[in-house]
Amino acid sequence: MGTLCLLCCLVYFVSYLTRLNYAVCMVEIQAALQIGKNLAGLPVTASFLSYGMGQIICGFLGDRHEPRKMIFTGLTGSALCNLLAVLLPRMEVMIPAWFVNGFFQSMLWPPLVRIMAESLDEDWYRKGCVWVSLSSSGATVVLYLLTPLFIRISGWKTAFYLAVAVGIAAAFVWIRNTGRMFGDRASLEGKADAKTDGVGNKAADGDMAGVRGNATVSADDNVAVVGDSAVDAEAKVAGTENRAADAEDSVAEAKSAILAAPAEPRPERTKAGALFAGVPIMAILLSIILHGTLKDGITTWMPVYMTEMFGMSSSQSILSTAVLPICSVFSTLLSSALLYRLKNEVLTAALLFGTGALAGISMLAVYDSHPAACVVMMMLITGCMFGVNLMLISRVPGHFAGRGNVSTVSGILNAATYVGSALSTYVFGAVAESSGWMTVVVLWGAAALAGTLLLVTGIRKWARFGSGENKADDFQEYFEEK
Repeated sequence: MGTLCLLCCLVYFVSYLTRLNYAVCMVEIQAALQIGKNLAGLPVTASFLSYGMGQIICGFLGDRHEPRKMIFTGLTGSALCNLLAVLLPRMEVMIPAWFVNGFFQSMLWPPLVRIMAESLDEDWYRKGCVWVSLSSSGATVVLYLLTPLFIRISGWKTAFYLAVAVGIAAAFVWIRNTGRMFGDRASLEGKADAKTDGVGNKAADGDMAGVRGNATVSADDNVAVVGDSAVDAEAKVAGTENRAADAEDSVAEAKSAILAAPAEPRPERTKAGALFAGVPIMAILLSIILHGTLKDGITTWMPVYMTEMFGMSSSQSILSTAVLPICSVFSTLLSSALLYRLKNEVLTAALLFGTGALAGISMLAVYDSHPAACVVMMMLITGCMFGVNLMLISRVPGHFAGRGNVSTVSGILNAATYVGSALSTYVFGAVAESSGWMTVVVLWGAAALAGTLLLVTGIRKWARFGSGENKADDFQEYFEEK
């Protein structure tokens, strides 16, 4: 299970390297191509739009087709889109290339969640969600640390060539190792068959050892008791061996029957109309859109903000943005610990949104005068949004495993994220040009506050829906303790 978690982390790590590199290099690309902020942000907007639409399509397909091959296709296709963008660095090429890249990227997350939910037990799934979230933060840190170095030494294109090489390599590492893991079966259900085979073999081998042991004991007893005739003793021993052979044949037949037995079928998929019954889905979807607006909007525009407000160079502003994913690592760990205590994903996400709102409001006092304070506030907001991502994008779909729709739910929820991401890339750039960065900071605080209020309305309904550690009575006990 640990190996599968590491492979999933590799996929998500590489997905960020092949998707975020344009946004990280955007301030340098804008200067190199001599274009405005709106035009420079269009490839990112196009990618977010296709990614969001693709999440729904690939979420549906991920529940019905081989997830391993979907992930391989997504990684390979994304690497080729990076190659096209770097070989033909013009907006008329980069915008459609990044649009297609967004769709290939959408082939990764829904199948990945399905594989984790159906192949890992509850404990390993919980760990896997945290590890995968941390891997995305790690990839972002790597990009923001290496890209300034690339710009100084060889130019922004090196970040794209790196993405191409790593993407192709990761695709083949994934397909080869998961092929061994799942026995090269045509679908994920093959792993369940393999588990059943293993149990059957162990049981049959254990029965065989018992029969042989009994036969040996029986033979020894007969030899010890019979002392009158060596011939009689030999005859009894021979008879015992014949019975052991007959027993071995019987066990072999039983073993064949065990191996031939079908594995437990996947849970029957819930019909679309009843999929979100009992779930505060509108509150969750709208808050996910807001979380995408903040997480990707701040990450995308922070280098430009630091350059225009405080006169930093491109490499300096990109390097300053590296603190955002570093903070997200700690935020992900703290959010996981908070969920363990509260036992409610929606409640935990609401508290994180509230913390982000406080940081956004506080930033208004220093938005144009204290660069270090601004970095800290943006770090807090994005850190909280990474925690929200863990709750609503990684953890919530796992509750639908019993309904057989993990990939579909994951795709729908992740699509909502990139509706917000697409809006933020274009809207924040347009607002910054027309009304200034102060208005953008006001929008950040307002979005976080709106997310808080939306999730507060859905806390009790989610507690009633949840299973396992997320029971309604657990939620009631929490507030009684308070």
